Amino acid sequence: MHFNDADLDAAMADFEREFDQSQASPNQGSQGPDSGFGQDDTLFAGDSTGESTDQPETQQSIEASFDDELQGLLGNKAKAAAIITRLTSAELLAAFCQLSDISAVCIDDPQGAVAVLRNLDGDSPEAAAKDLTTVVSGMPAILTVNRADKLEATLFLQGQAGEQFAPPILFASAAPFVEDLMLGITPLEDILSDRKSFDSADLDHDGALAVLAKHTRFGRGNSSIS
Repeated sequence: MHFNDADLDAAMADFEREFDQSQASPNQGSQGPDSGFGQDDTLFAGDSTGESTDQPETQQSIEASFDDELQGLLGNKAKAAAIITRLTSAELLAAFCQLSDISAVCIDDPQGAVAVLRNLDGDSPEAAAKDLTTVVSGMPAILTVNRADKLEATLFLQGQAGEQFAPPILFASAAPFVEDLMLGITPLEDILSDRKSFDSADLDHDGALAVLAKHTRFGRGNSSIS
């Protein structure tokens, strides 16, 4: 999706209008005839122990959400990014991510474990794919990114970007949930609810090495890294 200046100005105006309305809503709620507040409730809402104490935190949350939406619109922050592998274990992929300093939730799938990236700013997804395929030399991985509603899929090997794939080709060969995740059809929380997953943040360096030992010929696991 491509935006011209007029489209961007209109989108900015919509964001600012929604932002202003969300700031005004706490004050309007106690005055409207359909607010559901009686006199006592109104007094409580304005009391120092009531909801007003949460307004600064709420405002910060609104501002952060606004900034995320704006950066996503401009393409400065990806809406979603994932690294698709042929690893047979998401636990092993999480260990590789930890050793590569990548923050990700890794999800098991028979077609290959997938790392859903947390850092979506700028070229961070590309940097993650480069780091992962550098640390795990010889392991190919496909990075898929949704920026400003434009999907890209790129093969990485030994830290280098290579062939690009059309999204339909990628989705046909990847885990079924990848398409839903990248298109924003299914939230990550729903995907994780019925799938086995491992978080790279739950491992330290020694823990990651222990996982590697378990899944290689030095341990008792039988996971493949091809």
